[in-house]
Amino acid sequence: MAVIRDNRGALLASNLSQYLAGAANTAGTPVDTNELVRIVNQFLGTGEQISSDITTISNGIYKKFGTIDKVTNRTEIVTSGIWSGDTGSLADFYTSSIQLNSSTGKYYLDVYNDVTSSESSEIQFSIAYGDVNGYGAPTVNQDDNSTQPSKATYNQYKNILLDSSDAYFSVYSGSATSSAATATHDLTSFYAININRARYKERLDPGNISIKLSGSVGEVVLIDDSLDSDGLVSASGRVYNLVSGSLNIGSALTASIENVTALNGQGYGLFYPDMGIILLNPNALSASVDGNLMTAAGSTSNQYHQSGSVSGSLKLFDALKKGADFQARRTENVSTSHYFVRANNREFNFSNNPTFVSGSVGAFAQPLFERDPKVYITTVGLYDDANELLAVAKTSQPIEKSFDKEIAIKVKLDF
Repeated sequence: MAVIRDNRGALLASNLSQYLAGAANTAGTPVDTNELVRIVNQFLGTGEQISSDITTISNGIYKKFGTIDKVTNRTEIVTSGIWSGDTGSLADFYTSSIQLNSSTGKYYLDVYNDVTSSESSEIQFSIAYGDVNGYGAPTVNQDDNSTQPSKATYNQYKNILLDSSDAYFSVYSGSATSSAATATHDLTSFYAININRARYKERLDPGNISIKLSGSVGEVVLIDDSLDSDGLVSASGRVYNLVSGSLNIGSALTASIENVTALNGQGYGLFYPDMGIILLNPNALSASVDGNLMTAAGSTSNQYHQSGSVSGSLKLFDALKKGADFQARRTENVSTSHYFVRANNREFNFSNNPTFVSGSVGAFAQPLFERDPKVYITTVGLYDDANELLAVAKTSQPIEKSFDKEIAIKVKLDF
């Protein structure tokens, strides 16, 4: 039941009185129920309006939706896993041998869910290394063909994620305790995990991300601190700090934070849910996961952030692969419309299928079709005013329709 509040109720009564008084003062003028409905609907919201054609019977194959048959402009929040098949956890990690052997593979890697020769193989996310000074890649003086990729990567993410007044990214600094650290550390280098755009769609879901890293030093599970913090809002949207902890999925407990900094007293990194980007602190990972993940100390000819013969980006990939658990979910607002398809007892009891009739005069194929026809509804088509088909909905099973049965089918459109 709709409720008309405040002075709108008095205004509705006034409009109705004026119309009825006008009709009464004109001899022989009938009261138009359609006009009464129009006046009332001016004061009702979408989905609450009434219709004057509720008893209209359709004798053709089309039936026009009445006002009460449509509920539009609804928004639903939908959450799902971001990896292939809408799964929330990625356990298998693969790279492309072609990319590894190319020049870009020295500082940038695409990560797949399966071997690249498989038809099910798809890019899940990418790894890159950035350094504000350009360390970890040859300088132009060392290599005329150098594009200084680490410096370019740092500046690219800086332009996307930071306000113009910020020179560096900042992470937690302080002792490794479960209470939030107040000091900050300037992050002059980072590993960037960039989630494939088609996977996170509108945004990643804070409080549902967990990255397990394993190496020669130890193992750590990183989550965001949205449990204890509202985060900050920057030019790129919300930003949270990464901390060690557990999501505690499958238990009655909420997510728990263990330490806000690594063994070296620096924060693990930053999480940008609205951009699908995760920045990891190389020094923090070096102290708690694997020493080879440390930041590049300088630039060397023909080397791209190498620890021995393996690039730092590939070392991070190895730490992810050994951890074998990268959990993340996405959240998006979905616009929804509901259409109520109503077939009363006198409608849609005959079929347009050619087998329903026979002969040149179109007589019913079976005498029973004339006295007591029964048809089965399997499909609902939504058309525009030009009778052009816009959408098709299938019922889960055929629905019997006859003169003694009425049917209401709700069609939901998400877009």
